[in-house]
Amino acid sequence: MNNLSCYNPTSFILVGIPGLEKFHIWIGIPFCVIYAVAIVGNCILLYLIAVEQSLHEPMFILLSMLASTDLILSTTTVPKLLGNLWFGSQEITFSGCLTQMFFLHLSFVVDSAILLAMAFDRYVAICLPLRYNTILTPQVILKIMVSIIVRSFLVILPVVFLLKRLPYCKTRVIPHTYCEHIGIARLSSADISINIWYGFSVPLMIVISDVILIAVSYIFILRAVFLLSSQGARQKALSTCGSHVCVILMFYTPAFFSILAHHFGHSVPRNVLILFANLYVAIPPALNPIVYGVKTNKIQDKFLLLFFGKDTLSELLN
Repeated sequence: MNNLSCYNPTSFILVGIPGLEKFHIWIGIPFCVIYAVAIVGNCILLYLIAVEQSLHEPMFILLSMLASTDLILSTTTVPKLLGNLWFGSQEITFSGCLTQMFFLHLSFVVDSAILLAMAFDRYVAICLPLRYNTILTPQVILKIMVSIIVRSFLVILPVVFLLKRLPYCKTRVIPHTYCEHIGIARLSSADISINIWYGFSVPLMIVISDVILIAVSYIFILRAVFLLSSQGARQKALSTCGSHVCVILMFYTPAFFSILAHHFGHSVPRNVLILFANLYVAIPPALNPIVYGVKTNKIQDKFLLLFFGKDTLSELLN
C-alpha cells in the first residue's frame, strides 16, 4: 500500500515564495493587475483579428496563435499563484500538478516555434515580396500551425510519463508557486538522471535551433534591407520587424537567464529565482499585445476604431 501511494500520490504542496510569506498579499496585487492586462489585451487582439477582414493575413494569424498561447500560459500559472498568495491554497492534486507542468512547458515550446514562423513570414515579406501571397497561402499557414502544435506535443508529452514512473515517498512539498518538470522530479527518491537529461537538453536544443533559425532569417532580412536604395524604404521595411524583435527579446532573454540562473546561479537566493520565474510567465503575455498594438498601425487603427468610433479616429488622425 505504501509503494502504491508513492507511485500514485494524491497531492503536492506548493509553498509559494519561501522567506517572503509576510509579503504574499502585497506581492499578489501586481500579479493580479498583470494577469488582468494579459487577459484583456490578448482577448481584444484575438477579437480584432477574428472580425476584421484586413487582419486575415499570415502575420496576424500567427499573432492570434501567439495570443492564444499566452492566454494558456498565464491562466495555467497566475490564478494558482494568486490563490496561494492570498488564500493559502497550497495543495494541488498530482494530476493537476502534471497538467499545469505540461501546459507550462508546452506554451514555452509553442511560443518559440511561433516566433520562428513569424520570422519566416518577415523574411518572405521583405526578401521575396512579389512571391509573398504565393508562398504563404492559407493552406501553408495552416500546415505551419499544425506542425507547431504537433512538434510541441511530441517534445513535452514524454515528460509526463517520465514523472509518472517515479516514486514520491521522500517529500511532497514543492518550494515553488507552480509545478515544473525538474522541481517535481527532485521530490522523488529514485534516480532522476533521465529526467534531468531530457528536461534540460531536448527542449533547450529545440529552442536553441529556433533561435539560430530566427537569427539566420534576420541576417537575410538585414542584408535585403541595406541593399535598398531608398532610406524611406529601409525604414519602412525595418519598422515592420520592430514589434517582432521586441517580442523575441522579451521572450528569450529572461528565459535563458532563468535557465542559467537555476542551473548555475547557486548563490542567488531561492525566493529571488522563484519571483523572477513568476514574472517571466506573467509579464510577456501582458506586454505582447501592447507591443503589437503600439508598433503595428493596422492593429492600432482597428483598436481605436473599436473603442472610440470612426469620428473620433478621424479627428485623431487629422
